[in-house]
Amino acid sequence: MIAAADFEAACVCQTMRRVARKISKRYEDALRPVALKAGQFTILAALKRERPAPLGALAAGLGMDRTTLTKDLRPLERRGLVTSVADEKDARVRRLKLTPQGQALLKKAVPLWQTAQKVSHERLAEVDWPDLRRALDRLAE
Repeated sequence: MIAAADFEAACVCQTMRRVARKISKRYEDALRPVALKAGQFTILAALKRERPAPLGALAAGLGMDRTTLTKDLRPLERRGLVTSVADEKDARVRRLKLTPQGQALLKKAVPLWQTAQKVSHERLAEVDWPDLRRALDRLAE
C-alpha cells in the first residue's frame, strides 16, 4: 500500500487538481470587481472574435463538453453579456457572440486578468511558459 505522503508526491492528477484550484482562486480574486469567475472570463475572452462562434467549436476550443459549456453560458446570458444567434446556413447550429455589454465588461476585466497573469508568470520565473504549456497540452491528450 502506498503511503499518503508518497501518493501526494507522486500523483499527477492530485497535484494538477490542487494547483488548478489555487490558480483559479487567484484569477477569481482578481476578477471579483467585475463579478466574473475564471471560467466565465475564459468564455468571454474566447468570444472576442469577428464572427459568432459555433457552440461546438467553442466547447472544443475550451476543452469542455457542450453540456458543460451550455450550463456555464446561462449566467452570462442572463447578465446580457452573451447572446446566441442561428447560423446563416443551418438554423440548428447555435452561434455565440458577445453583446455590447459583454464587450464592455471584458474590456474592464482584461486588466484584472493581466494582474493575475503577472503574478502567475512571476511564480513561474524559472520555468519557460511555452515549454510548460506544451508539456501540459501533451499531458491532456
